Amino acid sequence: MKPHQGQVVLRTGAPFSKARAALLLIHGRGGSARDILGLGEAVAGDARDVALVAPEAEGASWYPQRFLLPRTENEPYLQGALDVVDGLVREVTAAGVPFESLVFIGFSQGGCLSLDYAETHRRRYGGVFGLSGALIGPLDAPRTGAGSLDGTPVYLGCSEHDPFIPLEHVERTAEVMENAGAKVTTSIFKGNSHAVTAEELAAMRALLQGLRAPARGA
Repeated sequence: MKPHQGQVVLRTGAPFSKARAALLLIHGRGGSARDILGLGEAVAGDARDVALVAPEAEGASWYPQRFLLPRTENEPYLQGALDVVDGLVREVTAAGVPFESLVFIGFSQGGCLSLDYAETHRRRYGGVFGLSGALIGPLDAPRTGAGSLDGTPVYLGCSEHDPFIPLEHVERTAEVMENAGAKVTTSIFKGNSHAVTAEELAAMRALLQGLRAPARGA
């Protein structure tokens, strides 16, 4: 069995077939699906038309080594994690949620995974939030994603002295995602915390509200 297959996947909120938007929530190292689902519930609030889905990593870690090492150092776990994300993206969109209404929210290791999936599976998504995260691999790693993110809103939030995410990796991620066609917002916070901020929560809520708004003229 491939890494992470058969693990818990939590689903709550609106059924995919009736959802106006969906949040795909990916936890960090040492976290759980329940932890990150709580963040998603805080983002969705009392909205009844938002679907939430949160997978759980085998052993509470999506890959064993640091994100900034060569990808080969984290295989086969990294590919197994990407396969889990891809399977859920396919499930959500096949059930009727358009890609343009699917939002990735990942924290720390989950933020790295969310960004990496979007960069390697380029298309227009509802949004990608890399919270205390960056693209996986060394700064000079070649980026092989084909196509365009076509204006996908990408939000990068990180402390200036995050103990796990060097700032230069966030800056390089912003450059790569912009070159891939994303509309990137980068928020760098003072200090060395490794946590979701009130500003990040507000940004997620604002984007989700925009996705849920009725189409003009409806």
